[in-house]
Amino acid sequence: MRSRNRYIHYLGIESLFGIPKTRKAPYNLPVSIIQREDADSVKIIVNDYTASAIDKIKLQSFEESHRFKDNDHVSWINIDGLRKTDVEGICKIYGVHPLIAEDILSLNQRPKMDEVEGVMYCLLNMLYFNGTTCSVEQEQISIVFGKNFVISFQEDARRDAFNPIRDKLIISNSKLRQRGSDYLFYSMLDMIVDNYFVVMDKLGERIEWLEDVVIKVSTERSLSRINQVRKELNILKRNIVPVREIVNSFLRSESDLLEDRTTKYFKDVYDHIVQAFDITESYRDMIMGLQDLYINSVNLRMNQVMKVMAIVTCLMAPATVIGGIFGMNFESIPYLHTRYGFFIAVALMLAIPVWMLRGFKRKGWF
Repeated sequence: MRSRNRYIHYLGIESLFGIPKTRKAPYNLPVSIIQREDADSVKIIVNDYTASAIDKIKLQSFEESHRFKDNDHVSWINIDGLRKTDVEGICKIYGVHPLIAEDILSLNQRPKMDEVEGVMYCLLNMLYFNGTTCSVEQEQISIVFGKNFVISFQEDARRDAFNPIRDKLIISNSKLRQRGSDYLFYSMLDMIVDNYFVVMDKLGERIEWLEDVVIKVSTERSLSRINQVRKELNILKRNIVPVREIVNSFLRSESDLLEDRTTKYFKDVYDHIVQAFDITESYRDMIMGLQDLYINSVNLRMNQVMKVMAIVTCLMAPATVIGGIFGMNFESIPYLHTRYGFFIAVALMLAIPVWMLRGFKRKGWF
């Protein structure tokens, strides 16, 4: 049986019904070891700023970041593309524990937060909605911040949700320029959470479109689309729930890296992530309702078909009975040898169904 199912899988029968293949589990098992391949290119951009000045510098190698350590400025080092040597090297320069460097280089990790040896580390997934495939895509982002520095590690340089933060850094009187590294970290976390709402809006539009499709035409294709949206909502939920725990940990944290005036801002992020969780749950209920609507629509269409077939069967019954009676092999049958016997039989075969149709209509059966 197992071998037969394997061969059926190779035939690709699922594609005949337009049902997309189930995704691989988004998280790895703790015992599994998956090596990350080094990026082809790495781009390191440093925004070194104070309340009165800002410098944007592109580094050629991670060794150049050493001069931004302990310079009494706030230094945001953003690394696009991950290589093991670069990650381990810059973590060594800024005193980041090797376990954190290992988490940065990991793949498909669950969002988490750690505080080790005076450095806070946060791993999140930036979410994007692919309009072509109607799927939610993930980019693992790691943020390390300590006294007067923030280091962010991104996998993909093509899409960056931190551009609004860079625009605010240019403004001299912005809060980012007036505050420390903890406020910069809060701004990055808030930007990631706000981007979740963009993805949820796209999924909400997709669900509303599916409602119209299911109401008008319910096909196997509609069911596959409903299942696809349900899977994307599961991915969204897997990312939102851990972030709520992370933000709650910052609210309870007594770390010296977090100023009291900054901690209250994390309460706003917590409110946003709770709201995102509630919206995701409502979308999940809507998807379950769409599945029920699809099933009810299919059952209703099947009932209509069965109703028509039952009516046709009932209308054909008199002709079958009359034809069966006069087709019996007896020598003496009334009207068998009558000149107008055939016409009388055909008239009865037509008159009785018409009379039955009037009776069905009078009873409101159709």
